[in-house]
Amino acid sequence: MEIGLAWAFWGVSMLFVLTPGADWAYAISSGVRQRTTVFPAVSGMLIGHICAVLVVAAGVAAVVVASDLAMTCLTLIGAMYLIVLGIQALRNLAASPINAEGTLSGGNRLFAKGIGISLLNPKVMLLFLALLPQFTSTDASWSIGLQIVSLGAVHVANCALVYFAVGYGANTVLSRKPRAARWVTITSGVVMIALGTLLLVEKIMLAIG
Repeated sequence: MEIGLAWAFWGVSMLFVLTPGADWAYAISSGVRQRTTVFPAVSGMLIGHICAVLVVAAGVAAVVVASDLAMTCLTLIGAMYLIVLGIQALRNLAASPINAEGTLSGGNRLFAKGIGISLLNPKVMLLFLALLPQFTSTDASWSIGLQIVSLGAVHVANCALVYFAVGYGANTVLSRKPRAARWVTITSGVVMIALGTLLLVEKIMLAIG
């Protein structure tokens, strides 16, 4: 694999990861609850990214990208999922930050939601389905699939660094400020609902146009 392409992808990947979105909102909302909820929530998002990498490496992405209907369906599902998560975040405001979410079953739910956040996140789809293959080379000694897996590992490492920092940072800063934590939770919920709504509107406008 060409080192220059790898470094270029690292920079693009980090820009994507550092851009706040549904992933940041989920990491922050998990950190607001309690420290122990950050690990399952972020780990779920990382597993989702790994699954996306494997799908791209297996060549399924080429089929999806070639089908407008498949891409539209994935985007609509992701948009609706974000809206549902945002509504759930706002509805759970009345609950205590330290509750059953910290238990094993709660950890499993956070883990599963994290996977869903990643797999249905349009930002992840854009990076993996459209951009990642552009950083591979047919002249390299490694196969295209191996190059994609290696670049995907770089992206997952970036995600782990940033998302864990965001989650634990939110816990450290906001756990001492309940009112601020409440507003962050509200903001996270609104952000997810807004992102989902914008995606739905965009697809509807494209269909009408």
